[in-house]
Amino acid sequence: MRAVHNQLIRRGDDRRDGRRRGFAAAVLAVTLALASGCTDGGGGKPAGWQNGADQPAAPKAAAAIVEPRADAKDVPASTGITFTATEAEETSVELKDSAGAAVEGELAADGKSWLPAGALKYGETYTATVTATGDDGKPATATSTFTTMAKPGKQVRISSFLGDDQVVGIGMPLIVKFSRAIPEDYRDDVQSRMTVTSSPAQEGIWHWVSPTEIRYRPKEFWRADSEVTYRVQAGGLPLGDGWYGRADLSVGIKIGPAVVMTVDNKTKRMTVTKNGSVIKTIPVSLGKKSTPSSSGTMVVIEKLRKTVFDTFEELGPEEGYRTKIDYAQRLTWGGEFIHAAPWSEGQQGRVNVSHGCVNVSMANGAWLFANTRVGDPITVKGTERRLQNGNGWTDWNMSWEQYVKGSALPYEPQSDVAPGESGEPTVTPTS
Repeated sequence: MRAVHNQLIRRGDDRRDGRRRGFAAAVLAVTLALASGCTDGGGGKPAGWQNGADQPAAPKAAAAIVEPRADAKDVPASTGITFTATEAEETSVELKDSAGAAVEGELAADGKSWLPAGALKYGETYTATVTATGDDGKPATATSTFTTMAKPGKQVRISSFLGDDQVVGIGMPLIVKFSRAIPEDYRDDVQSRMTVTSSPAQEGIWHWVSPTEIRYRPKEFWRADSEVTYRVQAGGLPLGDGWYGRADLSVGIKIGPAVVMTVDNKTKRMTVTKNGSVIKTIPVSLGKKSTPSSSGTMVVIEKLRKTVFDTFEELGPEEGYRTKIDYAQRLTWGGEFIHAAPWSEGQQGRVNVSHGCVNVSMANGAWLFANTRVGDPITVKGTERRLQNGNGWTDWNMSWEQYVKGSALPYEPQSDVAPGESGEPTVTPTS
């Protein structure tokens, strides 16, 4: 009544006392009416009022969507859902398109993001819902509706050297190539969308060998008979200068038995082991001093039952030759092979006479060809020349510490998984 009373005085109304008494009576009548009309009819408390103790308690947990923001437009089709959840015992994410169809996906290991199983549709509207539930059992939700961009005109093709169900050797790196150079600032984004699942569990990491190629190797050779799946979820992913990934990539391969070849220049012998046991010793002839073989660890890149070596362009008319070759297995881009060399069988095991290759007899060449596969490792020791990294698949010619430096993401050792200890799959890296 004080505010009304003062207002009447400011107006200078000479009849302010009469109005004051009339207004007070009117207020009293309204108050009585409210008192009689808002009770529960049984003399209890008013039905329209509640004590604080009767209000439902707010959930302890809280959730918020960071990206994509609500009503965002032109969102890349590669987008994931980034969110925060506090005081949450359990967190779930649901993504639906404009027709209400759910999109498959999974939470990242850090519990801070959710990634769809594949690239989203272009020009589609989606609604994301994050639900966080605390130890009080009460859920808290956050939603964000956004629209993806139109299909871009500039797209980068992503390809794998290996195909599904291919069986390879224990030294085989996983090789992924891009049709356009990936700028350094974008390589961590790409690598965070690349996962490797191996069974049994094995630790490994991706390594950029060039702006257009990235490879993966485990810390030790792949375990024999492993199953390996690798994925690149780069469909719609921004790759710099207005370019986007064309599509996701997924490949599943198998690792064969552990066949390892070791060549010692001192003894002029190759020792072949399978799953840890020596199965054959083979006399060899390596590169002569003017064209020495490379010392280091290489991997069989390709196998050619028959081919022709033509070295005239490389060695010139005096040293060059053109020769038919059987049972050739490429080791370097520079032209070093394991191959049958019937013309040097008299020197094999005694003298080096080749132009850098590992010469073996026709019979031993046929045996090696039948018992090895692409990805099998070979280590050559004691020659006059060291293997140059990059001259072939030289991933195993680098120490683990060197290899890790080629990753665009920080390396996090998997101390809880040691080679040979677990049969459970492992996925690396964690985004």
